[in-house]
Amino acid sequence: MKKLDIFDTNLLGKRVLTRVDFNVPIDAEGRIADDTRIRASLPTIEALVEQGAKVILMSHLGRPKGKRATEYSLRPVAARLAELLGREVPFAEDCIGDAAKMNVDAMEPGDLLLLENLRFHPGEEANDEDFAAALAKLGDVFVNDAFGSAHRAHASTEGVTRFLSPALCGLLMKKELEYLTQVIEAPVHPFTAILGGAKISGKIDVIQNLMGKVDTLLIGGGMMFTFLKAKGLEIGKSLLEKDRVEIAARLLRVAEEQGKRLLLPIDVVVAKTIVEDTEHETVPVDAIPPDMLGLDIGPKSVALFSKHIKESNTVLWNGPMGVFEIPAFANGTFAIASALAEATRNGAVTVVGGGDSAAAIMKAGREDDISHISTGGGASLELLEGKALPGVVALTDRP
Repeated sequence: MKKLDIFDTNLLGKRVLTRVDFNVPIDAEGRIADDTRIRASLPTIEALVEQGAKVILMSHLGRPKGKRATEYSLRPVAARLAELLGREVPFAEDCIGDAAKMNVDAMEPGDLLLLENLRFHPGEEANDEDFAAALAKLGDVFVNDAFGSAHRAHASTEGVTRFLSPALCGLLMKKELEYLTQVIEAPVHPFTAILGGAKISGKIDVIQNLMGKVDTLLIGGGMMFTFLKAKGLEIGKSLLEKDRVEIAARLLRVAEEQGKRLLLPIDVVVAKTIVEDTEHETVPVDAIPPDMLGLDIGPKSVALFSKHIKESNTVLWNGPMGVFEIPAFANGTFAIASALAEATRNGAVTVVGGGDSAAAIMKAGREDDISHISTGGGASLELLEGKALPGVVALTDRP
C-alpha cells in the first residue's frame, strides 16, 4: 500500500470524518433490502471506535439531485447500523451546518454519528470548495472507506482532502486496492479473466488493458454476440452493438497476434422472449435461429470456461454470463461462480469485480468461497481499465 491507513496515525480523541458507502436499496416501507455495503464498512468503523476516535460517518444515498427528499434519507441506515453494531448510532439531520456541528460537539471518544445524505446538497457532486470546507470543519482527520465512490471527484471523496490532513485509507478501501492492484500489476500465472454483461462498449478499455496481462480471456454475456457477429456468425435477435463490431474484430486480431486465448462461447441458450417459463433450447453458436435471441452460455461453453478457470492461479470475473435474474438463463453464471469457488479452494486468487457479478455471486450463495468480491462496480471497472481513481489519489502517501 502506498497510502497511509487508519493504523498509521494516533486517532485517540480525534474527530475522524469517515466517508463510507451506505448507498443501499431501501424499499417503500423504509426497510433496507440489501445491507452488504453496510456490513462491509463494519471492520473500519469498529477499528476506529477501538482506537478511541470520534467517528463521524458520511455517505450518499441514491440521486436526490441536490434536494432534500425523505425517501433518500439515511435514517434507516442508522437504525440498521445500530442493529449490526449492537449499540446506538445517533443521526444528524444534516451533513453540514449547526445541526451537524451540535451533534459532533457532543461526541466523546469512541462515539459514533451518522450524517444525513451528502447529496441533499448540490455541492457534493459538484465538488464545491465551500461545501467541502464545511464538511471538513466537522473533523480533524479524514478517512475514505468508500471504494464504490472512489472514481468520483466529489466533495466528500476528493474536495475534503484539501482541508483535512492526513487523509487515510479505510480497511475496506485498503483491501479493495490490494486485491485489484495485485490482479492488474502482479498476477500469478496462469491468469484468466472472465468478462460478461450486456454490452462491449463498457468493457473495451478493460479488455485492452487486460490483454497484455492475461493468459486467457473468456467472453460471455450479451457482449459475446458482438464478437460472434465480428466473426461473421448469424446471431438472430441477440443483443448487438453494430457500432462496436469493428472494434470487436480488432480485439480478436490483437489477441491472436499477442498469442492470447480470447475464447467465445461455443453454444448458447436461446429463446424468443426474456420472460419466466418461456420455451428455450441450447444451440451451437453457428446455429442461432433468426427469430431467437441468446440469453445464456450453454453447457459446452460452461465446461470449456470452467476448465480454464480451474487451471488458473489468478482469476478475475466481471459481468454475468446471461440473464441470471431468470432461472432458465442463470445456469451459465452460477456455473462460473462454482468454478471460481473450486479455483479458490485449489489456492487461486479469485476476484469478482462488483456490480452484477457480485449480485450473481450472492444469489449463487458463493460469497464465502471467493478471495475478494468488490463493493464498487464503476470504481473497480475504472481501476481495471488502468485509470487513476480521484478518491484514492487524494489520500495521503506513505513517506
